[in-house]
Amino acid sequence: MFCNRQNLRFSVIGDKSRLPQPLQIAISSVEESSKTNRGTHFVMLLSYSGRHDIIEASKKIASKIEHGILQATDISESTFETLLQTNIITELPNPDLLIQTSGELRMSNFMLWQLAYTEFYFSNKLFPDFKEVDFIEALSTFERRQRRYGGRVK
Repeated sequence: MFCNRQNLRFSVIGDKSRLPQPLQIAISSVEESSKTNRGTHFVMLLSYSGRHDIIEASKKIASKIEHGILQATDISESTFETLLQTNIITELPNPDLLIQTSGELRMSNFMLWQLAYTEFYFSNKLFPDFKEVDFIEALSTFERRQRRYGGRVK
């Protein structure tokens, strides 16, 4: 299998139950066979919704409270964040930079919680036309920014 030959770990984040059954089986097979690979971790978001992710994490918190595992006073940002798909499935850090192509100026229901302190770069180019030079420009723009994480410049 390609993933194992390349030492690639493959994960899918999203509501897999909405995908066709043969695709669900194929995804599960590749995820299972590559889960111990320690090379590049390729994460694909399929049928992913930031709102759904937040709702599912909220349900998990409610269930933990209902079963006496957690008290309402114990809920914090970090408690909540650990229950999001990006942490449960892949332990991904929150993105530093989001590049939005196609001229769209919206988040498109994408990683709503995780993008709180992410820097955005917007390009009018469609993704297939977004070349290496455009990527380097996005990174250069990002490097010139002063990250404040919700605070003010002093």
